[in-house]
Amino acid sequence: MNHIGIVGVSPEGAALFYRQVSRHAGRVAPPDRQPRVTLHNEPLSDYIDAIRRADWHTVGKLLRRSADNLARCGAQFCLTPDNAVQHGVHLAEVGSPIPWMPLAEHVSAALAADGRKVVGILGTQLVTKSSTYQTHLGLRGIQLLCPNDEQVEALDRIIFSELIFGSVRPESRELVRSVIRSLDARGCEAIILASSELPLVVAEEEYTIPCYDTAELLAEAAAKRAAGVV
Repeated sequence: MNHIGIVGVSPEGAALFYRQVSRHAGRVAPPDRQPRVTLHNEPLSDYIDAIRRADWHTVGKLLRRSADNLARCGAQFCLTPDNAVQHGVHLAEVGSPIPWMPLAEHVSAALAADGRKVVGILGTQLVTKSSTYQTHLGLRGIQLLCPNDEQVEALDRIIFSELIFGSVRPESRELVRSVIRSLDARGCEAIILASSELPLVVAEEEYTIPCYDTAELLAEAAAKRAAGVV
């Protein structure tokens, strides 16, 4: 089994992701062949400050610092479930001692495999308004619909002021539900949960529209890669 390195950004999201990786590893390999998993993170505040300044070189350096530490621990590849730092991953990859697993590519591949043509997205303002997923989905002929500006601002506030700290208010939970319902009404065939903390507030069984948890998809891919399962 390969040694998996997790680059944590949001501690809450990283903790959820560690559990997801372990669960998928248990499904693809027997108990006596479970992978080693090492998690390293730099302070969340350093990431938030850099992201707010659009300083992607600093984001890339923070990610790379974790990758370097994971490599020294024996990790053979690394990945981060955090959607907000994906633009920095491209910078961290340059000269990295271990390869990185891409997030958006696995998500778009899963949507394409299921035949989705129009999908909605939930996440921070940075993710929903940038090319994090648009390019990958567009190349596969999938249209991406974003919430309206007011909804995007509300989601951004909920993620940065509540979810990354592991809490959610009842009114915030209801707002997220209303955004999903509105995207469903606009013709979306599925919803991308483009924040590793969104499982704290979105229970897929509550909705008639399928939700694709980006961290869950990446965790499954990591477990299969570690086990050598294609």
